[in-house]
Amino acid sequence: MATSDELRIEAPHRELLDQILDKWSLSVLNELCERPCRFNELRRAIPQVTQKSLTATLRRLERNGVIEREVVSTRPVAVQYRITPLGKTLRAPIDVLLAWASDHMPAIEHARETFDGRPDS
Repeated sequence: MATSDELRIEAPHRELLDQILDKWSLSVLNELCERPCRFNELRRAIPQVTQKSLTATLRRLERNGVIEREVVSTRPVAVQYRITPLGKTLRAPIDVLLAWASDHMPAIEHARETFDGRPDS
Protein backbone atom coordinates (compact mmCIF):
# COMPACT_ATOMS: atom_id res chain seq x y z
CA MET A 1 0.00 0.00 0.00
CA ALA A 2 1.36 3.48 -0.92
CA THR A 3 1.91 5.99 1.85
CA SER A 4 0.97 9.63 1.40
CA ASP A 5 4.65 10.72 1.23
CA GLU A 6 5.67 8.04 -1.27
CA LEU A 7 6.84 9.39 -4.59
CA ARG A 8 4.74 7.99 -7.42
CA ILE A 9 5.76 8.52 -11.00
CA GLU A 10 2.58 8.35 -13.03
CA ALA A 11 2.46 8.40 -16.84
CA PRO A 12 1.86 12.18 -17.08
CA HIS A 13 4.86 12.83 -14.79
CA ARG A 14 7.06 10.48 -16.79
CA GLU A 15 6.05 12.13 -20.07
CA LEU A 16 6.73 15.62 -18.72
CA LEU A 17 10.10 14.67 -17.20
CA ASP A 18 11.12 12.92 -20.43
CA GLN A 19 10.32 16.09 -22.35
CA ILE A 20 11.96 18.55 -19.96
CA LEU A 21 15.06 16.48 -19.17
CA ASP A 22 15.72 15.20 -22.68
CA LYS A 23 18.95 15.58 -24.61
CA TRP A 24 18.42 19.16 -25.82
CA SER A 25 15.86 20.73 -23.47
CA LEU A 26 18.33 21.48 -20.68
CA SER A 27 20.68 23.23 -23.13
CA VAL A 28 17.81 25.27 -24.58
CA LEU A 29 16.54 26.20 -21.11
CA ASN A 30 20.05 27.16 -20.05
CA GLU A 31 20.31 29.58 -22.97
CA LEU A 32 16.84 31.03 -22.48
CA CYS A 33 17.43 31.59 -18.76
CA GLU A 34 20.09 34.10 -19.77
CA ARG A 35 18.06 36.01 -22.36
CA PRO A 36 15.39 35.61 -25.04
CA CYS A 37 16.81 34.11 -28.24
CA ARG A 38 15.88 33.71 -31.85
CA PHE A 39 15.99 30.26 -33.40
CA ASN A 40 19.33 30.80 -35.15
CA GLU A 41 20.88 32.20 -31.96
CA LEU A 42 19.93 28.96 -30.23
CA ARG A 43 21.40 26.94 -33.12
CA ARG A 44 24.70 28.81 -32.78
CA ALA A 45 24.70 28.46 -28.99
CA ILE A 46 24.06 24.70 -29.24
CA PRO A 47 25.98 23.72 -32.40
CA GLN A 48 25.44 19.96 -31.98
CA VAL A 49 21.64 20.18 -32.26
CA THR A 50 20.05 19.70 -35.67
CA GLN A 51 17.40 22.08 -36.95
CA LYS A 52 14.79 19.31 -36.73
CA SER A 53 15.70 18.40 -33.12
CA LEU A 54 15.76 22.05 -32.03
CA THR A 55 12.36 22.67 -33.61
CA ALA A 56 10.89 19.60 -31.87
CA THR A 57 12.46 20.58 -28.53
CA LEU A 58 11.11 24.14 -28.73
CA ARG A 59 7.63 22.87 -29.59
CA ARG A 60 7.62 20.45 -26.63
CA LEU A 61 8.81 23.11 -24.21
CA GLU A 62 6.24 25.58 -25.54
CA ARG A 63 3.45 22.99 -25.31
CA ASN A 64 4.34 22.41 -21.66
CA GLY A 65 4.25 26.15 -20.90
CA VAL A 66 7.95 26.33 -20.10
CA ILE A 67 8.87 28.69 -22.92
CA GLU A 68 6.89 31.04 -25.12
CA ARG A 69 7.24 31.90 -28.76
CA GLU A 70 6.85 35.50 -29.86
CA VAL A 71 6.62 36.69 -33.44
CA VAL A 72 8.66 39.88 -33.75
CA SER A 73 7.40 42.27 -36.39
CA THR A 74 10.66 43.01 -38.12
CA ARG A 75 11.65 42.70 -41.76
CA PRO A 76 11.86 39.82 -42.29
CA VAL A 77 9.52 38.59 -39.58
CA ALA A 78 11.42 36.81 -36.81
CA VAL A 79 10.50 34.48 -33.98
CA GLN A 80 11.96 34.88 -30.52
CA TYR A 81 11.77 32.40 -27.65
CA ARG A 82 11.79 33.25 -23.98
CA ILE A 83 11.40 31.34 -20.76
CA THR A 84 8.06 31.72 -18.99
CA PRO A 85 7.54 32.32 -15.26
CA LEU A 86 6.63 28.62 -15.02
CA GLY A 87 9.86 27.73 -16.81
CA LYS A 88 11.88 29.82 -14.36
CA THR A 89 10.60 27.63 -11.52
CA LEU A 90 12.57 24.73 -13.03
CA ARG A 91 15.88 26.39 -12.15
CA ALA A 92 15.99 25.23 -8.51
CA PRO A 93 15.16 21.53 -9.12
CA ILE A 94 17.55 21.36 -12.07
CA ASP A 95 20.30 22.95 -9.97
CA VAL A 96 19.66 20.28 -7.30
CA LEU A 97 19.98 17.50 -9.92
CA LEU A 98 23.20 19.01 -11.29
CA ALA A 99 24.65 19.36 -7.78
CA TRP A 100 23.75 15.72 -7.06
CA ALA A 101 25.47 14.65 -10.29
CA SER A 102 28.58 16.67 -9.42
CA ASP A 103 28.71 15.34 -5.86
CA HIS A 104 28.31 11.73 -6.93
CA MET A 105 30.24 11.69 -10.21
CA PRO A 106 33.28 9.86 -8.77
CA ALA A 107 31.04 7.04 -7.49
CA ILE A 108 29.12 6.96 -10.77
CA GLU A 109 32.33 6.81 -12.81
CA HIS A 110 33.61 4.00 -10.57
CA ALA A 111 30.35 2.07 -11.05
CA ARG A 112 30.56 2.55 -14.83
CA GLU A 113 34.16 1.34 -14.94
CA THR A 114 33.24 -1.69 -12.84
CA PHE A 115 30.26 -2.46 -15.06
CA ASP A 116 32.20 -1.94 -18.31
CA GLY A 117 35.02 -4.17 -17.04
CA ARG A 118 32.74 -7.15 -16.46
CA PRO A 119 33.20 -10.00 -18.90
CA ASP A 120 29.46 -10.04 -19.78
CA SER A 121 29.26 -6.33 -20.76
